[in-house]
Amino acid sequence: MTANRRRQVDRTAATRGLLVDAARVLFAEHGFAEVGTERIARAAGVTRGALYHQFDDKVALFATVLEAVEQDVMGRLVSVVDAAAAAGVTDPVGLLVAGTDAWLDACADPEVQRIVLLDGPAVLGWERWRKVGERYGMGLVATILTEFMDAGAIARQPVEPLAHVLIGALDEAALYVARAADPDAARAEVRTVLHRLVAVVAGPIDAP
Repeated sequence: MTANRRRQVDRTAATRGLLVDAARVLFAEHGFAEVGTERIARAAGVTRGALYHQFDDKVALFATVLEAVEQDVMGRLVSVVDAAAAAGVTDPVGLLVAGTDAWLDACADPEVQRIVLLDGPAVLGWERWRKVGERYGMGLVATILTEFMDAGAIARQPVEPLAHVLIGALDEAALYVARAADPDAARAEVRTVLHRLVAVVAGPIDAP
């Protein structure tokens, strides 16, 4: 790659990063519908033409922002589970509970609530939004379950459907809290439900 080409690539990446960062703040504070592309470009310090050079439209920019938030959330979950393991938590129920609580804590973040839980399905459509969530959460959950099964910590069972059930429960729990009139009370309720679900998942299976 020539020096000029490298500089052009760097400038493009920098512009894209400025737009994503600016849009992330504005979408979190005001919601997708209330933020126009002119406002995003101004906040990023670039022209509106530069925005459309990087993204086909505002929805494409939002999708990139959502991906960035999802990546951060997954990073937080991995850190919490790793910290629990480092602190001596070895039983599957304890580690899954730590991950579940970390998910609920992350979803209490106004940025996550607005971008991922409320605007995500409305802007991208349910199926596309669900696929984004699965792309990040499904791999993490499936990996954890597989490691537990390989270690003999939980009963051997089909990983993919089990991971789908858990992801579905976590997503619905987060949506329930985000839409509740009393989020704190709703969060306490779903935490109890999810802990019980995890205890069942990580326990023995008597029937085939």
